[in-house]
Amino acid sequence: MSSLSGISGNSSGQRTKRVFVAGATGYIGKFVTRELVARKYDVVSFARERSGIDGSASAGQTRRELEGSEVRFGDICDMESLIGSGIRGERFDAVFSCLTSRSGGVKDSWMIDYKANRNVLDAAKAAGAKQFVLLSAICVQKPMLEFQRAKLKFEHELRNSGMTYSIVRPTAFFKSLAGQVDAVKKGKPYVIFGNGELTSCKPISESDLARFMADCLEDPSKRNEILPVGGPGEPISAKAQGKLLFELLGRKPKFRKIPLGVFDLTIPALKLLSKLFPILEDKAEFARTGRYYASESMLAFDPETKTYDGAATPSFGNDSLRDF
Repeated sequence: MSSLSGISGNSSGQRTKRVFVAGATGYIGKFVTRELVARKYDVVSFARERSGIDGSASAGQTRRELEGSEVRFGDICDMESLIGSGIRGERFDAVFSCLTSRSGGVKDSWMIDYKANRNVLDAAKAAGAKQFVLLSAICVQKPMLEFQRAKLKFEHELRNSGMTYSIVRPTAFFKSLAGQVDAVKKGKPYVIFGNGELTSCKPISESDLARFMADCLEDPSKRNEILPVGGPGEPISAKAQGKLLFELLGRKPKFRKIPLGVFDLTIPALKLLSKLFPILEDKAEFARTGRYYASESMLAFDPETKTYDGAATPSFGNDSLRDF
């Protein structure tokens, strides 16, 4: 698809923008890559090495998932691999990073959410890219977890890099809210924390988020901005999500309420034990993560009033959680 000089064109003779996508095999990265391909950009997608062993089934599957882009394989945490196997001395107009730590553990967060993103930024500069679009998360506005601190550190460096940037902070994804569907189908209750009204979000679909991110290349109003974004409609609480699921299944709502105090007992114990047994460090962080998502809304946060504001959380797209 791409020439060695990094120049490509379309039928009208105009040069097509070249876009490099890091984290292309991630959950959102796949949708972003497909959206960019659909918009006729010249896309190079960078995938994990273990997804690209020559001749392997995984390599073929990755290429099918990212069809229309030129798939390259390497180690995002290794600068030599990123430059040598990903950039290859070519020029790019823009870079997208859809990287996010898979586990949310302490070391993994700093390795991916900060260091790997920093590698991508340095590689983008080396490739002559002028624009950087970053997938972040709305929860970084109230940082209490390591992955949030790692993301914020990179956001700060990106804003001060001299590149044109768009930092996209989505609310919850549809998939992240679908974890209990199978259990409820089997007759089990829907699990909520407290009364189920402690948190709310404006979930956004993967395809709508991908369109919003791709728009950052074309919409001047999205440049050099931090962009919180949710899906259409009003915020929905955890309890309302459960009621919606039971309604769609034609069943009477049945909830299992878990008190937040469970975390308040577990977290201090794990924190103490992790000092004696460092192997437990991530387990303590996972407990803090659970407590965070059980008690904090995925909406715009007003630091002055210290409250979440659904009306201040921008909506985008057409896909509804009900339809999903």
